[in-house]
Amino acid sequence: MQRIERQCGSGVVVAGELERRAVAHDASHYLMQPHAVLRPRDETEVGSIFAAAAETGAGLTLRSGGTSLSGQAVTDQLLVDVRRHFKAVEVLDDGARVRVQPGVTVRQVNARLAPHGRLLGPDPASETACTLGGVVANNSSGMACGTEFNTYRTLESMVLVLPSGTVLDTAAPDAAEQLRAREPELFEGLLRLRDRVTGNPESVRTVERLFAMKNTMGYGLNSFLDHRDPVRILEHLMIGSEGTLGFVASATLRTIPVHPHVATGLLVFPTVVAATSAVPDLVGSHCATLELLDATSLAVSQRTGLAPSAIMDIPVDQQAALLVEYQHDTQEGVRELAAAASSTFDALDLTGPVSLTTDPRERKSLWTVRKGLYTTVAGNRPTGTNALLEDVVVPVDQLGSTCEELTGLFDAHDYRDSVIFGHAKDGNVHFMLNEQFDDPAQLRRYERFTEEMVDLVLERGGSLKAEHGTERIMAPFVRRQYGDELYEVMCELKALIDPQNRFNPGVILTEDPRAYLRDLKTAPPVESEVDRCVECGYCEPVCPSQDLTLTPRQRIVGRREIAQAEARGESGLADRLRRDYDYAGLQTCAVDGMCVTACPVNINTGDLVRRLRAENHSKVADLAWGAAARSWATTSAGASFALTLASRMPPVLPVSATRAARAALGADTVPRYSPTLPSGGSARSRLTTSPGQLPAERDGGHDAGWAAPAESTVPDAGSATVRAVFFPACINAMFGTVGSEGPSTSEAFLRVCERAGVAVRIPEGIDSACCGTPWKSKGLPTGYATMSERTLGLVWDASDGGRLPVVCDASSCTEGLETMRELAKDHPRYGALTFVDAVTFAAEHVLPLLPEHSRLETLAVHPTCSSVHLGIADDLLRVAHACAQDVTVPVAWGCCGYAGDRGMLHPELTAAATAPEAAEVRSGDFDAYASLNRTCEQALTDATGRPYEHVLQVLERVTR
Repeated sequence: MQRIERQCGSGVVVAGELERRAVAHDASHYLMQPHAVLRPRDETEVGSIFAAAAETGAGLTLRSGGTSLSGQAVTDQLLVDVRRHFKAVEVLDDGARVRVQPGVTVRQVNARLAPHGRLLGPDPASETACTLGGVVANNSSGMACGTEFNTYRTLESMVLVLPSGTVLDTAAPDAAEQLRAREPELFEGLLRLRDRVTGNPESVRTVERLFAMKNTMGYGLNSFLDHRDPVRILEHLMIGSEGTLGFVASATLRTIPVHPHVATGLLVFPTVVAATSAVPDLVGSHCATLELLDATSLAVSQRTGLAPSAIMDIPVDQQAALLVEYQHDTQEGVRELAAAASSTFDALDLTGPVSLTTDPRERKSLWTVRKGLYTTVAGNRPTGTNALLEDVVVPVDQLGSTCEELTGLFDAHDYRDSVIFGHAKDGNVHFMLNEQFDDPAQLRRYERFTEEMVDLVLERGGSLKAEHGTERIMAPFVRRQYGDELYEVMCELKALIDPQNRFNPGVILTEDPRAYLRDLKTAPPVESEVDRCVECGYCEPVCPSQDLTLTPRQRIVGRREIAQAEARGESGLADRLRRDYDYAGLQTCAVDGMCVTACPVNINTGDLVRRLRAENHSKVADLAWGAAARSWATTSAGASFALTLASRMPPVLPVSATRAARAALGADTVPRYSPTLPSGGSARSRLTTSPGQLPAERDGGHDAGWAAPAESTVPDAGSATVRAVFFPACINAMFGTVGSEGPSTSEAFLRVCERAGVAVRIPEGIDSACCGTPWKSKGLPTGYATMSERTLGLVWDASDGGRLPVVCDASSCTEGLETMRELAKDHPRYGALTFVDAVTFAAEHVLPLLPEHSRLETLAVHPTCSSVHLGIADDLLRVAHACAQDVTVPVAWGCCGYAGDRGMLHPELTAAATAPEAAEVRSGDFDAYASLNRTCEQALTDATGRPYEHVLQVLERVTR
């Protein structure tokens, strides 16, 4: 390690024990603890690592998204993380091509391509989380791409780093000369292997047969048949090589057109054989996707309660279904495809009528059947078991009988609720089962099942891997599938490029017939949130701390590592991990809940963190924050006054004061002051001022001599029927506006309501009320209970017992109020309360009544995590489009990590979370910048140097 650190620089070495153990976990059922985790920043540093590792003889494994299912990305040597610093995307030729780095996800690339009407050919189901590094390493495909549009077929060129450290851009005009000069043995060896394969008719027949199907088993030997030039052979061998032959630093891929018009339907057959027998006819009807669901899949789908009536209403016995989809560039085109397909449907052995739908909601319901399987089976697996998702491929005419025999194997080995589903038009199916690897009897069962499954698939002329990669699980069976001659070709290829077998040893090739039974992951019970996690990593791309400390997956496996250390009696290790976890796991978690939007088993890691914070907080802290809740009007006014006072001082004074206080009391206790913070806002009770005027003391936000009036209505209740209760958020009272100019968010809302003639009511005693989020996110129960009782009672009275909706002007506070209502189980009457975000209220009730007005030309919009949870993205865009002709939501937008005061307690979290979006925003020029939550606006203002404000403030300005 010291030699690697000297050669590569300490910046690439991750030394923390907790993070090293957390990063060790991937989506597979294998687990190995790496000796060290390295994070190179470019291909030059990767080359330095390779060279240093060669000198020391250290083995290494490349890791990107960590979504591989069968042990590709685990090691007990060096783990090289190429996700964090390799996220560049360059769209070329108006989207016809795209150059990508390995750390960017499929969804992120497709978002960049969307304005050009293009997308990547590979369409894996894990596209939200799997990265291009894994897509290239596994030759991933998916539901629609088949073998025509996979990575192998759409590759144009790549920049690769060989185990020797040689960096080669295969697009360079002199790439062949470079390869010959730098790696002469490799150059000649590739030509020799090419001639060996092409000169053996039996080898040619085997390669052509296997690669006519989806096939990711072993190395891509079809490269020797498809290409003559050693550079082209090498770059295509890198595809599907799973990090065993080197590193792909970037790949340039040809894209395919998006077909925006889609019709989807579900065909139900009496048996799986009847369903698979229909595949050739359906393929002939030009369908884009054809997804198979066996009888168990249908039964499991019914348990979700989300399946359409076509599934929910049938007594499932032996039935199977095909989810079929047609795509076209035009609405008329897809209509013609659907009409032509109906005659095909009429000739099939179906159990009921079929209708193709183009309605997005109905299509989503149909796809829920397919995509909900993993959630249901994995999320409800027995405690202590791991979920295994595997895939095989057979010729299409063998698919039905293969599925029947697989089902028989499940029954014979007592694997309950094991489902079969997948890409029927390719003969490619996935099957899922649960297993407990720390039980010797269960492990023997798994071994017997695997041996019988391998025999079944190979006897049917299939491949043991279709799109997930050989990895560790099928490495012992590569020779059995290909035969001795082609297996020896693979071994010679590996020795030619990686003679010391240092790159991902044990993956793709192994001489150990039982290697797939070693280093298996166990799942001892820890706690409810932890036990459900399948470690898939889907949560990671949406986590604001992903590039700083831990992700949700790593927070969960960190808890597992602590619990297992304690169970082994390693108290010293458990204590060290627990100390590291305080900062990495608790303090730098935004508890924004974005992870639950991506988690297939619906885990909100924020709930886990809040509970742990509650357990860790002292009684003194709980009592102190409880006192703050009891006197919230004074507390919030004091915070506003402090901000105003600080803004009038030389910045060095408040900065130095908070720095000293943080050093003495802790960074998680005292917020850091920044000169970019605004002055304080005005008390909410002052909003009784006429909407046409600003409060007299706009810059002060504090008027000790002012007495709060009674409840008010704006406009006057006598002139209009009150439409809602307005609950102005206290965050807008504590934080003034950007630049301390113009109306606050609350005032802007009241002004646009007045212009539309919409009357709202402000509750009496509003200064003492809060949504409770500060206490809930910190895990402080006393203050939260106090605030819940006060606030719910206040809005209950103001809303006439829930008759009027309650409108809040900060999305996080709207969500907080809704959560507060849901948690108030001891007061059933509060269930009648309805909380609505001000953006939604404006979109539905204010915009239609506003007079004609001018609009800005451009507006950049930052959604928030709360707006996602509330489901108000469309409302935000409606208001934004009322403000500007051209509205842009950055492709790289995500949770800002400010999380109330978290951005002041740990500004490094917000800086890391906003960096990608900020870079994108700074690359453009907009007339205004908007969001819908005050602290998020502050975070983006700090990150971009642009003045972010609430979208209602922009609306107020353009409608004056």
